[in-house]
Amino acid sequence: MKNQDPPSEKIQLIINLFIQKKIKQAFTESSLMLENFPNSVILLNIIGVLNAELKQLDAAIDSYKKALKIRPDFADAYNNMGIALNEKGDSDSAIDSYKKALKIRPDFADVYNNMGIALNEQGDSDSAIDSYKKALKINPDSANAYNNMGIALNEKGDIVEAIGSYKKALKTSPTSSETYYNIGVALKGITLDKPISGLQEVISSIIDRKNYVRPIDISLAAISLLKFEPVMKQLFENHFEGEVRKSPEVLISSLSEFDILFKLMRVCPLPDLELEAIFTYIRSTLLTSVTEIKNSPVVLRFQSALALQCFTNEYIYNQSDKETLALEALEIEVGEIFLKGEQPRSQLVLCLASYKPLHHYKWCNLLSLTADIKEVVTRQIFEPQQESLLKSNILALQKITNEVSSKVSQQYEENPYPRWINTGLSLNPSPVSKVIKEQNLRLFDKVINDVEAPNILVAGCGTGQHSIGTAARFQNAKVLAVDLSLSSLSYAKRKTKELGFQNIEYMQADILDLGKLDRKFDIIESLGVLHHMDEPMTGWKILIDCLEIGGLMRIGLYSELARQHVVKIREEINQLDIESSDLAMKSFRSDVITSSEEHCKRVRSTIDFFSLSELRDLLFHVQEHRFTIPQIKDCLSKLDLKFCGFETNEIVCNFKLLNTGADDPYNLDKWHLYEEANPHSFYGMYQFWCQKIA
Repeated sequence: MKNQDPPSEKIQLIINLFIQKKIKQAFTESSLMLENFPNSVILLNIIGVLNAELKQLDAAIDSYKKALKIRPDFADAYNNMGIALNEKGDSDSAIDSYKKALKIRPDFADVYNNMGIALNEQGDSDSAIDSYKKALKINPDSANAYNNMGIALNEKGDIVEAIGSYKKALKTSPTSSETYYNIGVALKGITLDKPISGLQEVISSIIDRKNYVRPIDISLAAISLLKFEPVMKQLFENHFEGEVRKSPEVLISSLSEFDILFKLMRVCPLPDLELEAIFTYIRSTLLTSVTEIKNSPVVLRFQSALALQCFTNEYIYNQSDKETLALEALEIEVGEIFLKGEQPRSQLVLCLASYKPLHHYKWCNLLSLTADIKEVVTRQIFEPQQESLLKSNILALQKITNEVSSKVSQQYEENPYPRWINTGLSLNPSPVSKVIKEQNLRLFDKVINDVEAPNILVAGCGTGQHSIGTAARFQNAKVLAVDLSLSSLSYAKRKTKELGFQNIEYMQADILDLGKLDRKFDIIESLGVLHHMDEPMTGWKILIDCLEIGGLMRIGLYSELARQHVVKIREEINQLDIESSDLAMKSFRSDVITSSEEHCKRVRSTIDFFSLSELRDLLFHVQEHRFTIPQIKDCLSKLDLKFCGFETNEIVCNFKLLNTGADDPYNLDKWHLYEEANPHSFYGMYQFWCQKIA
């Protein structure tokens, strides 16, 4: 069979359509062209690529095979067929196809890169890294190979090496959103034990780019990095070793050297008690000597960042009686300035904003929007006012009547929980089948793989990070997000509009009432909600009734083993009869900070300890149930649900290193043994997938 290709200009036409993302049009044009050139290996290869883009993987593979029958030495077709086979989940056949491509073209760098991806998905990170190195030997400027090698190194636990590989990727491709995203994944929740050159700049770029990574996830890494800086190190030593404390101007001047610190202060609570102590000291000193402090740009910049930090953490810092009196005096002074028809100095406004949200003051709409206070006014006045307007337009399924549900609702009404500025979103929405493959889920009914536009219910969406994240994760998703709290829902609606999502519907509803929706969903996600219900199994059953046969459910539940330190503190709170008012919680938090008890040390090492609503949820929630893995196994059995796997994360990677059998990740008995040996693994909560079977 002789190859016969169409004229190059016709091929270029199809390529241009592909570049323009007009995939269906390109497919139609190439298919029509194939009728006149049935033996064109270039057309067959292009049609294979287009079929793969359209997720028609079997058709793509068939097209590549036809091309190879005509031209057996067509390395590109073997490479592309390997990609399609790997997408199907057949990594062994994919690797075999890549090897055939390399026999034809030993210097084919892209093949080595693609083979590395397949090897890494098989869990063979060492061989994957070796394959990436071969790709880089041929093409030293391959950003893809450096990026993928970073992924493999990170999965091995070589975080420093992974970061080094990602930085090399950025040299070649400095705007790569995927690489910045992967750096965020590598830094999530870790404290660095040594400095990494150039990492501050990279983290700064991640924050600037917004919504690649949750800032709170990389905050520990960023803070630990800053503490290696000589200036910062000396600042901490001087402040905490009994020396005469420096003036706030001097402290602020030292801190202002670190732009990354100011950026983080603006976008997330900073989970560090040493920084908190310095911020508290500066805040107090600025307030009590407000008339003596010069209104300098450096001080104002810090005050603005501090006001945003305090607003985001919901004013969790403790305040002395002296501060309370000084605050009351300042409130009167500022009120009198407005009565005179004048504007207060920016410094006075920022002082107030560091202790109380500006929208609480009657004069808030009289403020002139100067550059010094613009960001603070936007966050503390304009945005809450927007949320108040949005609140009236949120549909309610029906009035919340359950006693526990009503208490939970009230808990979150005063403040949206949690406040967030930027979040981590999937870079490219994926079909349901790809998400299933990425999560390595074991399905019992594979019909869900073919759902092109999934209807998804997020039961307990909070302030929208979950619902927006889900809408960004699944291709063509239609999301209904429900929550008990109108304050949280209005915050979610504002952020959804801000980010431009149009595929999310919000509703106030109790899970107990969702049967009245008379709707079925392909996927239901409920994280951190069922364990706060009076009877979790009752709520779970209602969610199952809303799920299509063969549908998937993602559930989050607290672990009994992982939360023992929380249990001890909750017992103390109950014994002391401490109420969940802001003042009482902050007072108790101060006691936890100074305690030498191990369970207190563990609690204050968590991110939840550094914002007021998170603290309330952690230690003062009106209702909390905890589970063990055997109990989850029993629940799944009683509910006729099949366990599909835990949400892929570091815990799953660690488990796989110890349990190498193909069925091990789906064996809850083995997971129970793993957790007993590693009792803190599921501190965040169990997050797992299950499937409804007829």
